[in-house]
Amino acid sequence: MTLPQRPAVADWATDFDHTHPDYAAAAPEIWDDLREQCPVARTERFGGAWLPVRHADVAAIAHDTEHFTSKAVIVSDFRGLVDAPVGYAPPITSDPPFHQEARRLLLPAFSPKAVALLEPFTRQFCSSLLDGLAASGSRQVDAAVDYAQHIPVQVIAHMLGVPPEDGDRFRVFIHRILEAPGQTGPIEPEDTLTFYLWQLIEQRRTDPGDDLISYLLTTEIEGEPLGPEHIVGTCALLLLAGIDTTWSAIGASIWHLATHPEDRRRLVAEPELVPTAVEEFLRAYAPVTMARLVSEPVEVGGCPMEVDDWVLLPFPAANRDPEVFDRADEVLVDREQNRHLAFGLGIHRCIGSNLARMELTVAVEEWLRRFPEFEVADPEGVRWSTGQVRGPRTLPLRLPEGA
Repeated sequence: MTLPQRPAVADWATDFDHTHPDYAAAAPEIWDDLREQCPVARTERFGGAWLPVRHADVAAIAHDTEHFTSKAVIVSDFRGLVDAPVGYAPPITSDPPFHQEARRLLLPAFSPKAVALLEPFTRQFCSSLLDGLAASGSRQVDAAVDYAQHIPVQVIAHMLGVPPEDGDRFRVFIHRILEAPGQTGPIEPEDTLTFYLWQLIEQRRTDPGDDLISYLLTTEIEGEPLGPEHIVGTCALLLLAGIDTTWSAIGASIWHLATHPEDRRRLVAEPELVPTAVEEFLRAYAPVTMARLVSEPVEVGGCPMEVDDWVLLPFPAANRDPEVFDRADEVLVDREQNRHLAFGLGIHRCIGSNLARMELTVAVEEWLRRFPEFEVADPEGVRWSTGQVRGPRTLPLRLPEGA
């Protein structure tokens, strides 16, 4: 089935489309232009949506649970099928007061101590991927397809206790839901993420293990076991939010190092600087743009917003606001003051931030240890994802002889 192309965008201030390939290719430049001429853009697409690009506006909305609901966080033509305060993927789609309890359940699995236990597995897996790339004998590799995309897939699969070979299915789910919402045509029920998760959960009911799904099946909120819809939604959240965001950050970081040899060589010479550089990569290439729905009429940046309007929260745009960050458009791998918004703000600040930082740090460290020299093989072949998570989907690199 051939799907229609997205209509071209004539004016990003009045007709933006964050799912258009042109947006993916030049998002930072678009944000800069909007910040100068119209800090809150508007579109009639998706039934009406807003795009603030100033740090102050993004932060204000992220903290405001009175005028904005999180019951739906992916912009599409639909406004959410499950109402607040639970939403369809708790806790990210939950509003107060339910949100606090739903979030509390997941905190132990993403604590610094729990994440530290996953680091050896992650490092070993990264090393095995690099072994495969080196053994291929090819001087050209795709760092997105052959490396970045596999790492969070395996880590989340390990946490959920799902088969590691299901990684390709996860990538299909992510593309449909995050990169091209409503654009992939009819889908058979048994090919959906929901169906996949229902099957897994039923398996765990009869054969529990030491994994996150089994844990959710035995936990309670206010003395009541979690409903099956809650468990499905939370597992869907972990798969979508825990995979696409992290592989995008890994890919963007490697892309930066491939295009900025002075930064790459500095990190090779000063590996102790990698954690600081990782924070800067998260600021400059923050992958996530969250969304809210207006629940009560409100004005932001001089723009009156009505009930059920979509509002995008482009954290990466806020991270490049020169009113907040010195030399905001530059990537400084030794930036010391770096209170970026890559993991969001407010009650919905990313619960998996410890895990994402660990995966990104390990992925960069292991790549640089194995391949200290590399470059982009084909700049035209680098393709950035569309939608609300931005990162390289193809990243052709050239390795030196004998790598």
